[in-house]
Amino acid sequence: MKKDVKIIFHIDLNAFFCSCAIIKEPYLKDKVFVVGGSSTSRRGIVSTSSYPARALGIRSAMSINDCLRIYPKLLIVPTNFSLYQKYSNLFFNYLKRYSSIILEGSIDEGYVDMTEASKTKHPLTLAKEIQDGLMAEYQLPCSIGIGPTLFLAKMASDMKKPLGITVLRKKDIVNKLFPLPIKDMYGIGKKTYPRLESIGVLTIGDFTKRENKDKILSIMSEHAYLSYLEHIMGRSSDHIDPKRYAIPKSISNETTLNYDMDSPEALLKIITELLEYTHERLVKEELVAKTVGIRMKNNLFETINRSFSFPEHTDDYSLFLDAIESLFESNYHGEAVRLVGVFLGSVLQKKDLKMDYNLFTYQEMTKREESLYQTKKTSKDV
Repeated sequence: MKKDVKIIFHIDLNAFFCSCAIIKEPYLKDKVFVVGGSSTSRRGIVSTSSYPARALGIRSAMSINDCLRIYPKLLIVPTNFSLYQKYSNLFFNYLKRYSSIILEGSIDEGYVDMTEASKTKHPLTLAKEIQDGLMAEYQLPCSIGIGPTLFLAKMASDMKKPLGITVLRKKDIVNKLFPLPIKDMYGIGKKTYPRLESIGVLTIGDFTKRENKDKILSIMSEHAYLSYLEHIMGRSSDHIDPKRYAIPKSISNETTLNYDMDSPEALLKIITELLEYTHERLVKEELVAKTVGIRMKNNLFETINRSFSFPEHTDDYSLFLDAIESLFESNYHGEAVRLVGVFLGSVLQKKDLKMDYNLFTYQEMTKREESLYQTKKTSKDV
């Protein structure tokens, strides 16, 4: 009996932080700008760059100084975490109109099981409706990948940006996926792909060649190698469990002050120290987090909790610090505070990020529940 083929959408909001900045300040449209850092001190790194900035070679994770050397007239837009969370919520609520089976990959991307919806309407029609609807209602451009597995849908959405719609079926793997550079394969890290290139594995197709197996195993474990092959050949997970990440773990530190304090500088200094302690524990226990937040309680015992979720899990202290400072500046308004705290949420063990957690760790977690690795079945194409 043949296994029914799933129709999975991967929907990725294009340059999300920049899109939010343009929604707030329309004059930024078509401008060379980045989100993140500081325009006065030149401190910090880029969170997202606009497409005109990318055309000049300005990318996320670059320092503001390096960006300004490339383009001295660069516009630097401060981060606005509450705005991002607002539009992320609107995005995922919009997707619920089409399916209840959704996995939030990050603040700006999601996997959606569209198998049922596709029984009454063609997947390409549905994709165009979603893309047009997000633009019309919220001014959020997106790219959509359609495939029979989470991995193939993710790879498809990356093939055309911005505003692309790409189908990647199993029968398309050789023609569409194999020619792509190995560095474009989802899950291959920045340290791994140069090593693969150095041994002659230049494309995804090269990775699948039997004659390259022994060379590849000199770089990665056999388990990782076989997992990559399963993904490439369309034999990995097509199962979306919306509750998979429903209960986040967190670590935190907080302190009750000896007296009510209303000095922003003093409060931020204490919050920063708490972040240092919390981050030390994160690193010591070999953990990574996706969410960072602050907690403040005033002298009336009213508590404020504010947080921000990054696109990826990280243990980068500078990213946590930038987010904490922005959260504090946006949410502290001079009131007397009696308690302050810092927390890191959606915590995972670092070892689970050997391959990108969004998809590869998810696959690892679900394979105990499925027989995808143990049973090889021939499936009809999407």
